[in-house]
Amino acid sequence: MVTKIMIVGVGGQGTLLASRVIGNAVTAEGYDVKVSEVHGMSQRGGSVVTYVKYGDKVYSPIVVEGEADIVLAFESLEALRWSHYLKDGGQMIVNTQEIDPMPVITGAEKYPEEILEQLEMRNINVTAVDALTIAEGLGNAKAVNVVLLGVLAKHSNIAKEKWVEAVRSTVPAKFLELNLAAFEAGYTAAY
Repeated sequence: MVTKIMIVGVGGQGTLLASRVIGNAVTAEGYDVKVSEVHGMSQRGGSVVTYVKYGDKVYSPIVVEGEADIVLAFESLEALRWSHYLKDGGQMIVNTQEIDPMPVITGAEKYPEEILEQLEMRNINVTAVDALTIAEGLGNAKAVNVVLLGVLAKHSNIAKEKWVEAVRSTVPAKFLELNLAAFEAGYTAAY
């Protein structure tokens, strides 16, 4: 069996670091893993997506529409935008943060309303977390990505210790204490 994860967000949110932590955690658990490069507008504010697949043997990191087991969404609109990639009964973990895309900033479009309600009407499991508020409470809004990793870890079949070790081995030392606290906060916030 292969687990298929999509990490979606906007440039500058730390999706690439998150994919590396996931890759390190599942490798430590003994799985074969493939991680894609970031696809999309990687400069701050553009939509980005990363694929992570792990299992006994994985041949490609790409996840096709309707087959993702988990979508880890760093931003609400990105959750809605990529939700059709989830399989029926899949798990959507969504940060409730809203970041206006360029069409909204310029006034050409309005930010969609009731995104969580739209997601919950689909045949998927939705876990919504205000990761931004949690990260800000720890003193650094940039820790949103690791808060979300804590939520993902709680929903995974990977031992918590493997996740913690992956954070330790992936995050730069000067940010380690903050990120360990962010991971624990996300793990605790998950339901």
